[in-house]
Amino acid sequence: MSTLLTELQILAIQLRILPTQINIMADKFSQAILDGLEKKRSPLKMLPSYLSTPSRKEVGTFLALDFGGTNVRVLLTQLLGQGHYRVHSRVASPLHDIDNHYNYITDQSTADQLFDFIALKIGTIVKPDTRYLLGHTFSFPTHQTSLNTGTLIHWTKEIETTGMEGKDITQLLTAALSRNGLTNVLPQAIINDTVGTLLTAAYMNQSTRIGSICGTGHNTAYLEPSSPLTKAPMIINLESGNFDQLPFTSYDIQLDANSETPGAQPLEKMVSGHYIGELVRLIACNLFDAGLLATSSGRNILTTPYLLNGAHISLLQEDDTGELVIINHWLEDSLHITNSSIEDRNVLKTIATLICTRSARLVAATYLGIIKHIDPHLEHSHNIAIDGSLYEKMPGYAQDIQLTLDQALADTAAIATTTLTKDGSGVGAAIATAIAVNTKS
Repeated sequence: MSTLLTELQILAIQLRILPTQINIMADKFSQAILDGLEKKRSPLKMLPSYLSTPSRKEVGTFLALDFGGTNVRVLLTQLLGQGHYRVHSRVASPLHDIDNHYNYITDQSTADQLFDFIALKIGTIVKPDTRYLLGHTFSFPTHQTSLNTGTLIHWTKEIETTGMEGKDITQLLTAALSRNGLTNVLPQAIINDTVGTLLTAAYMNQSTRIGSICGTGHNTAYLEPSSPLTKAPMIINLESGNFDQLPFTSYDIQLDANSETPGAQPLEKMVSGHYIGELVRLIACNLFDAGLLATSSGRNILTTPYLLNGAHISLLQEDDTGELVIINHWLEDSLHITNSSIEDRNVLKTIATLICTRSARLVAATYLGIIKHIDPHLEHSHNIAIDGSLYEKMPGYAQDIQLTLDQALADTAAIATTTLTKDGSGVGAAIATAIAVNTKS
């Protein structure tokens, strides 16, 4: 047996998540939920949303601002009731654009500059003589004291904009709208993208109790049957990317140590689109250093951190040509790695598949943990609403999550289904706004 094959077999064992591990992690996740609810030490932040699931009678036209990463989106959304809605217009812009010489997510940019940019984008789809009620999806750990007030706990996804600490996000947005002559836009609610995804799916399917993002970042929210705050049902943002009771490999430890936030978001660093490419790169570099990959030009190029992203990992997995010519062209054209062997290309594809399969199974374990919490006798049906590029576009990812859940629940009466909820975070902000309006009236 070749040394390379032996190393790949060792890697497969390191990255394998067995059914027994799934159940152990699910139980630990469920316990972390209980600990968080009881204000005991927990890796889960258990952030209240001050929202329950919609009645499905919500109607009206609302603005939705969706700020969840390195892009911002604005949607004008009409809710029609009974799960139906229509997006009339939308605008999306990156917050970092090299070609246009701006970057609002660096530590050289301030909160006011960031929100002025966002206000300008809102201004492109509103009319000056019309009053708009706005819901804001802000997909970062936020301490909320009501539906429309919240302060950033800390940035994730490598965002470093200054001037956010200790300031109310809705006040920052309102001030920016005023500075830009948009006093006819009135923020009504601030929510997390997982909360928005759950709201959107529950608007269509009342069995939805879990909402999740599997994309650039990773996080999950769920409907707590009895919130400690209200003793009534409330959606809780878990900030599950910070879950830490996991089977780490040396590559996970290396990635974390060299990240912008060592020790934070350990689950997210093992599963999300922002990090899976980096894990593949680190493993490939290790094989180069061991002399097990032949391409001479590859090692120096692959020393660049975060050279690979989720889209690259998707490309590695979806190439089913005999000689992996798509991967070869990508290596030559995008990374300038020439003369790769078919063996090298197969190794990269294998690494990508192992990393993505592990990601899906780890995510499924956390969903199982939530199900065990809200359905301790495992006897009900649960719909899990998921948005994000990994779930939607990564080959085999959605199927791996579903298969893992099916296997874990096979001997129970419970059923878990996962569904893609597109635009969930944006439309959910409109639903939250409708709920806020109805609550006030």
